Amino acid sequence: MAGLVPAIHVFDTWRDFRGCPGHLVRRRASLLPGHDDELGDAMPLPSSVDAAIIGAGAAGLGAADALKDSGLSVIVLEAHDRIGGRAWTIQASPEVIFDVGCGWLHSADRNSFVAIAHELDFEINKSLPPWGQRAYGNAFPQEERDDFSRALEQFYERAWQAAQKGEDGPAARCLEPGNRWNPMIDAISTYVNGCELDQVSLLDTEAYEDTNINWRVRRGYGALVAAYGASCPVALNCNVTLVDHSGKRIRLETSRGTLTADKVIVTVPTNLIAGEAIRFTPALPSKIDAAAGLPLGVDDKVMLALEDADAFPTEANLRGATMRTAMGTYHIRPFGQPCIEGFFGGRFARELEDAGKGAIAAQSIDEIAGFLGNDIRRKLKPLAESRWATDPFARGSYSHALPGHAGDRAALAAPVEGRLFFAGEATSPNFFSTAHGARDSGERAAMEVLATLGRS
Repeated sequence: MAGLVPAIHVFDTWRDFRGCPGHLVRRRASLLPGHDDELGDAMPLPSSVDAAIIGAGAAGLGAADALKDSGLSVIVLEAHDRIGGRAWTIQASPEVIFDVGCGWLHSADRNSFVAIAHELDFEINKSLPPWGQRAYGNAFPQEERDDFSRALEQFYERAWQAAQKGEDGPAARCLEPGNRWNPMIDAISTYVNGCELDQVSLLDTEAYEDTNINWRVRRGYGALVAAYGASCPVALNCNVTLVDHSGKRIRLETSRGTLTADKVIVTVPTNLIAGEAIRFTPALPSKIDAAAGLPLGVDDKVMLALEDADAFPTEANLRGATMRTAMGTYHIRPFGQPCIEGFFGGRFARELEDAGKGAIAAQSIDEIAGFLGNDIRRKLKPLAESRWATDPFARGSYSHALPGHAGDRAALAAPVEGRLFFAGEATSPNFFSTAHGARDSGERAAMEVLATLGRS
C-alpha cells in the first residue's frame, strides 16, 4: 500500500490519559508539516524534467531549494506520504510534541538549519543538553558519573591518538582492556553511531566535526525541515525502483509511472542502495560497494506521558550505572512537557524492534521503574515509539562507516557521467549522521548539476 510507513507506532493505551481520545494522536500527527493527507499523491507526475531528485529528506529538499531559481524544471520523488525523511515531528498528545527522528541541531554554530529556523520564524532553544549534567535520581551517583566521564574522555583521547597514525580499524580497539566502564562507553557509541564500537571505523569517527554546541527547535526539528521544503515540487507516494542511465536521457521507473530526466540526484539512504531496492542500469557496483560500507545503524526513541509531571524536574537526564551496553537513556520533561523521552541504539534497539510493537515502551518503563521504583509505573503511559529499521524506505537511522571503509563517503558522493549525482548524510565528509550534513550535501549535489551546465 502506497504511503504505509511502519517507522512509528502510536499507542492506543493512552486514550484515557487525562481524558484524551486516542484518535486525536493520529489526526494531529498527520496535520503537522510534512504530511499531505488531503492531497495524497495528487501532484501529477511529469513525463519529463530537467532534473529529478530521488528522496524528499533533508538532502533532497536541500538540492531542490538550491535549484529553485536555476530555470530548470525540477521534481522531487518521495516514496513516503510525507516529506522530511528521517526528520519527522508528530503531536504525540495534545501536550507533547515528539521528534520521531532527529531532534538536535548538532554543531549548532555550524549548522545551516539554524539560519533557516530564523528565516522561517522557528524558535530555537539554546539550553544545555541533558546528557552531560542535570542528572536525576540516585541510579547513577555523581562520583560514578565523574569516573565514567573520565574513562570516556580517555577513550576519546586514545581514539584521537590512534587516528593520527592514519591506520583504520574498529574503534573498539581503543577501549582500555578490563575497564569496567567499557560496556557503557559502547552504549554511547550506539547512541552516536547507531552501532557498537566493533562496527565503527576509527578514522571515520574521528573525521566527524563536533563543536559540542547542541540546540533544539521548540516546534520540532522535523517540523522545521518540512517547513523548509514546503514550497518544493514533490510527488509523494512515488517509490523509485529503477534508474536507467543507458540512453541519452535517464529513465526512472516509479510506483506512479515512468519519467525521464537529464540529471538525477539520488539522496536515498545507503541501505536502499546497498540492498538494491533502487537499481541502476547499467549497474553501478562501486556505488553499491560504497553504500554497503556505510550502513545505517539503528537508533530508536520512545515518548512516555508522565502524570503529575510537576513533581519532576524539567530537562533532566536519567540513566543508571548499569555496566551494560543494552541500556536506554532518558530525557525527563523536554521543554517542560509532561513526558519522558527514551533513546535506544545499536543491537539492543534492533532486538527491541524485532520483539514487536510496544517492546521499546515496555523496556523503557521497566528500566525507569528499576531506577525510580515501581510506583512510577502508574504515572507512565506510552504515546509513541519509533521503528526506523522497519521503515522500508529508510531501513535504519543514520550511517556509520565500517572499519576500513572511511573513504566510502567520498566514493558514494562522486558524480557519475556528469548526469547522476549523489547526496545524503552518508556522503557528508564531516557532518554525517546529521540533518544539516544531509541538507548541505544536497546543496553540494545541486551545485555539481549546475556546474555541468556552466552555471556554477
